[in-house]
Amino acid sequence: MWADGRRGIHFSELYMFSYLQSFQFDDSLIGQEGYSRVVYCNDPDNPEALQLKYRGNYVSTTKYTALNFIPKSLFEQFRRVANIYFLVVACFSFSPLAPYRAGSIVLPLVVVIGATMVKEAVEDWRRRKQDIEANNRTVKVYGKDHTFQETRWKNLRVGDLVRVEKDEFFPADLLLLSSSYDDGICYVETMNLDGETNLKVKRCLEATAALHDDFSKFKAIVKCEDPNEHLYSFIGNFYFGDRHYPLSPHQILLRGSKLRNTDFIYGVVIFCDHDTKVMQNTINPPSKRSKVEKKMDKIVYFLFSVLVLISSIGSVLFGVRTKNDISGERYKRWYLRPDSTTVFFDPRRDSLAAFCHFLTGLMLYGYLIPISLYVSIEVVKVLQTIFINQDKDMYYAVTNKPVRARTSNLNEDLGQVDTILSDKTGTLTCNSMQFVKCSIAGTAYGRGITEVEKTIKIREKNGSPESVEAYFDIEERSGNVTDSIKSIKGFNFRDERIMEGKWINEPCAVVIQNFFRVLAICHTAIPDEDKDSHEISYEAESPDEAAFVIAARELGFEFYERRQTSILLRELDPKAGKKVHREYKLLHILEFSSSRKRMSVIVRNEENQLLLLCKGADSVMFERLSKAGQIFEVETKDHIDRYSAAGLRTMVIAYRLLDEQDYAIWREDFFKAKTSVSADRDTLVDAAADKIERELILLGATAVEDKLQMGVPECVEKLSQAGVKIWVLTGDKMETAVNIGYACRLLREEMCQIVITLDGPDMIALEKQGDKEAIAKASCESVTKQIRDGKSRLISSRQSCVSYALIIDGKSLTFALAENLESLFLELAINCSSVICCRSSPKQKALTLQVTRLVKKVTGKTTLAIGDGANDVGMLQEADIGVGISGVEGMQAVMASDFAIGQFCFLEHLLLVHGHWSYRRITMMICYFFYKDITFGLTLFWFETYASFSSQPAYNDWCMSFYNVFFTSLPVIALGIFDQDVSASLCLEYPQIYQEGLQFFFSWARILAWMFNGVTSSAIIFFFITSSVIHQAFRRDGQVAGYDVLGVTLYTCVVWTVNCQMALVINYFTWIQHFFIWGSIIFWYIFLVIYGFLPPTLSTTAYRVLVEACASSPLYWLATFFVVVSALIPYFLCKALQIQFFPMYHSKIHRAHLKR
Repeated sequence: MWADGRRGIHFSELYMFSYLQSFQFDDSLIGQEGYSRVVYCNDPDNPEALQLKYRGNYVSTTKYTALNFIPKSLFEQFRRVANIYFLVVACFSFSPLAPYRAGSIVLPLVVVIGATMVKEAVEDWRRRKQDIEANNRTVKVYGKDHTFQETRWKNLRVGDLVRVEKDEFFPADLLLLSSSYDDGICYVETMNLDGETNLKVKRCLEATAALHDDFSKFKAIVKCEDPNEHLYSFIGNFYFGDRHYPLSPHQILLRGSKLRNTDFIYGVVIFCDHDTKVMQNTINPPSKRSKVEKKMDKIVYFLFSVLVLISSIGSVLFGVRTKNDISGERYKRWYLRPDSTTVFFDPRRDSLAAFCHFLTGLMLYGYLIPISLYVSIEVVKVLQTIFINQDKDMYYAVTNKPVRARTSNLNEDLGQVDTILSDKTGTLTCNSMQFVKCSIAGTAYGRGITEVEKTIKIREKNGSPESVEAYFDIEERSGNVTDSIKSIKGFNFRDERIMEGKWINEPCAVVIQNFFRVLAICHTAIPDEDKDSHEISYEAESPDEAAFVIAARELGFEFYERRQTSILLRELDPKAGKKVHREYKLLHILEFSSSRKRMSVIVRNEENQLLLLCKGADSVMFERLSKAGQIFEVETKDHIDRYSAAGLRTMVIAYRLLDEQDYAIWREDFFKAKTSVSADRDTLVDAAADKIERELILLGATAVEDKLQMGVPECVEKLSQAGVKIWVLTGDKMETAVNIGYACRLLREEMCQIVITLDGPDMIALEKQGDKEAIAKASCESVTKQIRDGKSRLISSRQSCVSYALIIDGKSLTFALAENLESLFLELAINCSSVICCRSSPKQKALTLQVTRLVKKVTGKTTLAIGDGANDVGMLQEADIGVGISGVEGMQAVMASDFAIGQFCFLEHLLLVHGHWSYRRITMMICYFFYKDITFGLTLFWFETYASFSSQPAYNDWCMSFYNVFFTSLPVIALGIFDQDVSASLCLEYPQIYQEGLQFFFSWARILAWMFNGVTSSAIIFFFITSSVIHQAFRRDGQVAGYDVLGVTLYTCVVWTVNCQMALVINYFTWIQHFFIWGSIIFWYIFLVIYGFLPPTLSTTAYRVLVEACASSPLYWLATFFVVVSALIPYFLCKALQIQFFPMYHSKIHRAHLKR
């Protein structure tokens, strides 16, 4: 295996290194502000180093510490308006103004705040455990005894010299000194940093490349930039011996990345702890609040206004009555002794008394604002996330990835999504390329059928998917394609003409041989042989490259070893009829980049021929063909168009036989460009590569498929039926994007398409002239006209039910998002059911952040962004809800997301089931909370009117405190966790029910209706009870009901009414709900008995009131029964009328299923 002989390999002689960011070094910056860091390499105990007092390597991502937990957590709790109100009330409860004892209001507040603080502490402890795990990882550090010893990451210091071995993470930001390769290069996987799976090549300074094992005499100084968040830049000087060398990002290994395909490296710690670039980039994700919570704040403000209003009414009426207590020398209410009273009832100071009454009223009617609402909702949301996380229907067994709700704050927003913004690759597709077809010498090979082709055939035949499947089955059988071939990852090619060595019988066997040789040689993949099975796998820079190498292997050209200057293949010899070993001397690698759009290698074969092997995009390859190499150009272009239409990614394959003299001249020019230290080095290198990548001979083209993830078409269709708009960004051609849109059902036959493009013949002709100003002006005018035409089409078809799809290319999108056009473009886009942005470059994909922000701003509705890569992080954090896919592009998207799923198709279940349920449960819970608190709070107000606005509460103070904590809290929590209007299967079968939530669940009409229900219930309870109980003989001895009996009777009716109301509201009963509803009522009686047996100084008006007065009175039980029924009748009648004459969608579904 070649990995065992890596010493002596000098890859730096082969690589261009031009794909790395251009490095421009300004020596004058060192020592100035922002560039003052000094590192003493392998000498951290140097006195001067100790004076710098750099941080250690202990990393903490927790929100709290042991010292600041209490003050900081309390600050977080009292940011809520309701909690501030109850804190003020608790403080005033110690004054004479309070209508009840202080403990009865302080205890519930402590319980509510304490429960939330405990939740915060638990969540922060989980973060701390992750920190402990990371900080206790070990790495080998060079010690004073001149040996490497294992040390925990947290004990590292700036200047320490470390040894990191293969597949280990870098513990800090390191300066690369040397590696297992003699020229000091190493391969680094940065998936955790930028989401990219391809390996990056890093290279140390030549001055340190020879350093190995013995570092006893190594001392150096690094002067560099201060800690910053720029991952791809680094400025510094390395002082070693009597010379200094400029440093660049090429020599920096970042914390969080991993060493791959390199046995070991030696490095010096430059940045530790939160100074590392990855930690500098670790920003706290934006604090997202759900739309329900924001609206709930408005309701609390409304109720607070009601509280102030009724307190004002009560204080005014109280002031008037108090003033009239003395009329001349007469005392109207002489028993109150108005001539000798406190300021609170003084007729001579009636205004002051009224003001004091107003303050008392603010405390007395405080039950209108539910103290336990916030904590109850938090408990419910946490339990909802547990159910979401345990949903087996969203478990992805292939990667062992369950769904993860990473926050509990946004559960209900899942039921309000209006627009989804999505990337294509890795999100809708698998990001796992499969070699499916190819065109060689003008002949198309490959009988595999892509999903897009099946969709096209359905559209052409206007048939069912089943009939088309049958059609393709027959076609495949006629082509002798069998399913007995072993499934191979990355290879889904079937064609009996060239498989199993039969290509040697083809008319163009030589071209086929050269074609697959290019695939087997032109790459940077690294073979890795399994010691047990001897099977070879490949570490490649991209999934496409891996698919090419695997395809070459399966068709007889196996790449099995890479050496310093050669590539070894086992390939089929047409003459001998067996596999032979061939060695190709590797001279140069001209890497792929987004600007070059191609890759080449220069090799010398065993026949001493110099060959340039090249692969690249058709847009740059065809113009580089020689006249003699264009024989198959027409046929190949036709095949590429067909492959693109089938949703495949294409690559043109070509080669060139080089002349020795021309090569020698070019090599000298290339070496000069490569060793240039000027700022335009990359330009010189690209220009030199361009000179030799000419006069190519066309061999053919490849076509690889990035398959749609399982269930994507069905998911997209269901979400569209639910009224959710979907936007997709892709780098594909427009025709490819449209066909993929049909394949994933983003586009449908009944849709009208609005296409905005700058690929028209007029624009192409103008671009050839090269006048940039004219092109920009014409492009802007063209895009503006197309947008206005699209809006006109939308306006003219508003009366019909036609849905529209907008398809726009990348160039047009750039102009459409310009300041003068963005509002016009968004007006068009947000009225379309689907939007596809195609041919989007990486820079244009960065515009998704701007698009997301604009959609949120313009629509004011909930946006959801979904992605799998680091380039999606901004979009995920900007959207109202960010969903990360645990794909192959690292964990950056998942770590920045609010919810993480294994596949796109799980979005259907997440939104249509859990989103719908959570939104309905939370909104129902909030409405019910306000209902029950208004019912309770207004009985206090009615009693005030009955008691001359004396601020006398109708109930015992501890009974009032326990109302929201014990007697009515658990049933509403059960509602928020278990209730279902329809089952999960019906949510998926009828996705239109999702729209019901958007239109009705938390509308102001519904909120006010529940509040009115509370007002009605409170009035019925109070006036019915006072009418039936007060003027009747309540006890056997003929005594009428007193203050204590009236309060208990009213309270009993309230507890029964609000709990029975809950029973009427619930759609889906479980034993838990029955237990909580009826258990809460029973607990009221148990509490009343136990509390009544306490001494009168503690129980006050509740002393033995149930046992001695109420329980033995038939009137108490009859009044309770009839009043509770009367209070529930208005809701029952309204609900019955609504179901009968104005049924909601879920009611219609229930009816339909009952009839079956």
